[in-house]
Amino acid sequence: MAGQDETERAPSKRVGALRGLLPFMAPYRGVTLAALAALVLTAAVSLVLPLAVRRVIDGFAANNATLLDQYFAAALAVAALLAAGTGLRYYLVTRLGERVVADIRLALFNRMMGMSPAFFERILTGEVLSRLTTDTTLILSVIGSSVSVALRNVLILFGGLVLLFFTSAKLSGLVLLIVPAVVVPIIVLGRRLRNLSRENQDWIAQSSGNASEALLSVQTVQAFTHEPQSRSAFAVMTERSFQSAKTRIGTRAVMTVIVIFLVFTGIVGVLWIGARDVRAGVMSPGELIQFLIYAVMVAGSVGALSEIWGELQRAAGATERLGELLHADDPVLDPVAPVALPRPVRGEIAFQGVRFRYPARPEVSALDGIDLLVQPGETVALVGPSGAGKTTVLQLLLRFYDPQGGAVTIDGVDLRSMTRADFRAAVALVPQDPVIFATSARENIRFGRPGATDAEVTAAAEAAAAHDFLTALPQGYDTYVGERGVMLSGGQKQRIALARAILRDARILLLDEATSALDAESERAVQAAVERLAQGRTTLVVAHRLATVKKADRIVVFDKGRIVATGTHDALVAEGGLYARLARLQFTDGMV
Repeated sequence: MAGQDETERAPSKRVGALRGLLPFMAPYRGVTLAALAALVLTAAVSLVLPLAVRRVIDGFAANNATLLDQYFAAALAVAALLAAGTGLRYYLVTRLGERVVADIRLALFNRMMGMSPAFFERILTGEVLSRLTTDTTLILSVIGSSVSVALRNVLILFGGLVLLFFTSAKLSGLVLLIVPAVVVPIIVLGRRLRNLSRENQDWIAQSSGNASEALLSVQTVQAFTHEPQSRSAFAVMTERSFQSAKTRIGTRAVMTVIVIFLVFTGIVGVLWIGARDVRAGVMSPGELIQFLIYAVMVAGSVGALSEIWGELQRAAGATERLGELLHADDPVLDPVAPVALPRPVRGEIAFQGVRFRYPARPEVSALDGIDLLVQPGETVALVGPSGAGKTTVLQLLLRFYDPQGGAVTIDGVDLRSMTRADFRAAVALVPQDPVIFATSARENIRFGRPGATDAEVTAAAEAAAAHDFLTALPQGYDTYVGERGVMLSGGQKQRIALARAILRDARILLLDEATSALDAESERAVQAAVERLAQGRTTLVVAHRLATVKKADRIVVFDKGRIVATGTHDALVAEGGLYARLARLQFTDGMV
């Protein structure tokens, strides 16, 4: 993963890593073959041009006007064919690149959307976004340009070599003497370029992840005057990325200088010998010009391939990194042969000897062998100090994680036996930190049930005590609320989240501190809405404020990952113990 320390990063694979793109190109074989045909055509026409030039030059010497006109017409026809083939190749290859990269981005996004929270404990969201944008852009440049140019230059290289021998075997033999001197630096420096390209992309991903985290928390950063430290951290990562890129660019520049110098030095020497052969009458001026053009084409192909090799190295690193995400292991998977949740859903919830430790904190037991049975239609409150395991119960019930021991069931069916989409359709959640999307208030509520009508959205908002403040917004329900609901107060966000859950109309309702950000008046209104909503539904309520759970059918007290007491509010107060101590901290004697 990109979040690993630099010394732990796996070395970059060879350019063969680009084979990972083949499954995405397979559906477009027709376009690929057409692009290859256009590429072969343009390469072949390019190789024919020097022959036409030779005929024209030797035509001057023959002093035949008719023949000369024919040669010029033929050269013009070849040029027109080259132009048409090049345009077609560009269109097909660029279109193919855009299509494949769009498919890769979609596949990666779909894969990431299905990954469990356990996966995102190991990688920053910003790093995923970097791979989704920066790495796919690199791949686009390769599919849409570099691979096509590379293949064209390979064809011109080998075709040019054959025609060089056809033109003059003597001079061609001399040209081939410089090939080993050119290949060696390409191989040696190419290996270093591959590793530097991977390192550069890793630093870019880390800087993106750092920037994403800081920008998403900009209010906290500013509130604690942490801007200098955040800027400094980002500057360090950006500078390391630049230094890595500078080293890569320098290495590639050195390779280019060496290759081009050796190639053209050899060509100049060979042409000097060819000029002497022309003076001696061994070859015609047209043949020498033809040889010169082919030699330049071959040399240009070698130089272009040396540059494209660096691009292919970078794209190979990008493909490798994308492959890591596309084939990443997720500890939470749907079963191969899933069992369907019985319909209609009754809403019975059972935790049977559940033991769980978060992957990021394996030394701490979040739940230590708990047994809990919630009857259909029952409202159960989960209380206890922070870190006692209350919210973990909800996360396991949504199967964001799998327990290391025991089982969690709904209506007697183990969650691991069903698809997550199947049983989650029967669950509505109001999280402690409600997520508000960058769209209108109406669409934020409709997120709970995308097919709901405007009237149903309004009814849900009224039930969540959100209607009054929503109608007071500039555009009412259609007001844009900003990224993460930045235009709303904490209480307004929570009421929208509650309206979303009400609209979902699920059989199981999960409330995680659903009224923690509300003022007293709104809390009473929302609490009344929750009580109405809970009628006939199985409801789990996580709360620190015990006033919100006094009317629950049953209160379950958690401490250090275990259930230490169960009962009604009055019974638990009378019993003494942890709940009674928490109650004394929150209520006056008269209220208790």
